[in-house]
Amino acid sequence: MASPAIDSAWLSSPSEPFCKSLNVGEAHPADILPVLEAPVPFASDNSNAPQPPPLPSKNCTRTKFSKRPLEYIVVPKETKDAWDNLFKEGYGADVCILTNEKSCVLAHSNVLSIASPVLANVLRLSKVKNGMRYIKIPGVPHGAVCMFIRFLYSSCYEEEELQKFVLHLLVLSHFYSIPSLKRVCICSLEQGWLTRENVIDVLQLARNCDAPRLAFICVRMVVKNFQSISLTEGWRAMRRANPALEQELVESVVEADTRKQERQRKMEEKKVYLQLHEAMEALLHICKDGCRTIGPRDKVLKGSQGACNFPACKGLETLVRHFSNCKTRVPGGCVHCKRMWQLLELHSRMCNEPDSCKVPLCRHFKEKMQQQSKKDETKWKVLVSKVIAAKNADGSFSSRSKGLF
Repeated sequence: MASPAIDSAWLSSPSEPFCKSLNVGEAHPADILPVLEAPVPFASDNSNAPQPPPLPSKNCTRTKFSKRPLEYIVVPKETKDAWDNLFKEGYGADVCILTNEKSCVLAHSNVLSIASPVLANVLRLSKVKNGMRYIKIPGVPHGAVCMFIRFLYSSCYEEEELQKFVLHLLVLSHFYSIPSLKRVCICSLEQGWLTRENVIDVLQLARNCDAPRLAFICVRMVVKNFQSISLTEGWRAMRRANPALEQELVESVVEADTRKQERQRKMEEKKVYLQLHEAMEALLHICKDGCRTIGPRDKVLKGSQGACNFPACKGLETLVRHFSNCKTRVPGGCVHCKRMWQLLELHSRMCNEPDSCKVPLCRHFKEKMQQQSKKDETKWKVLVSKVIAAKNADGSFSSRSKGLF
């Protein structure tokens, strides 16, 4: 606990009232861990609650709206099969698409022009020889070109072939402006076809093909599995061809690691503040009501039989017992006593009723605050505000969780 340093003025603080105000009994071996009792839920009286309205009758009808997106259109299977057969048979084809394997894919200029404005412009500039137009789609395998042209006819594809040529089809759909095929490729990659071996290639294609969501998913995967991905062939090729991207990914990994460490630090800090708040509640519980073997002298202690609902009570009980029996008992002479002095001062700063407070030395600390420097006063105010904020945040989260479950 990073608490402010205790001022030298506390060395002269009276400690006898603390011991005189509490009845410190003997500890029993059975008091090792506190027994937490589950809170009893409040049962409200629903006898006067109004009756719910009746359910609507079966005769009551309402308009049913389709859950399909607006662009979703049902095409009969016969229609798709007809267009698919037109492509496969090539009846009346007037376009020959040359691929890298020196093979030819037959197609119809009208279909290609309607499906893609880019292909329409390419066909318009192509030369006609013996009634046949010849165009080239280089840089991709022949199978990918066949799948691409088939999709323009009937939007049909085989799952295995799509998985094999998905990267090539992503490039073709972007270059020739086919949004429907592009969505199919992106959706397939996002839903499970990304691997550690191809994620670097997909990332570069996603950025070149204007797919920001896919690129974000790739970067997140690289950050999460950086050690294994940095050993792949795709990473080595990217390092040679695009060192700027490598630097960007390394910076993303460092930034993600920094954010993770910062979150862990804040969680640990919040945990400490919550423990301090629990200690304040347990201290007030011990000094006001008493707990098992320790409490006010005017209270009858229950011994080790009673269960305690305060998690910090057992640890604080041990600390109070040490503080009452320690021979040094000055803020700078004993580590455990120093912790007790700090808890007493923290309580005093959080207490709004020092005149009637049962915690020893509460009013005394209130009076001693006026002698502290502004620097120490600022540190204590920050500590108090963070303890209260951590408790409020934890309380609001607990209430939302109860509402969900």
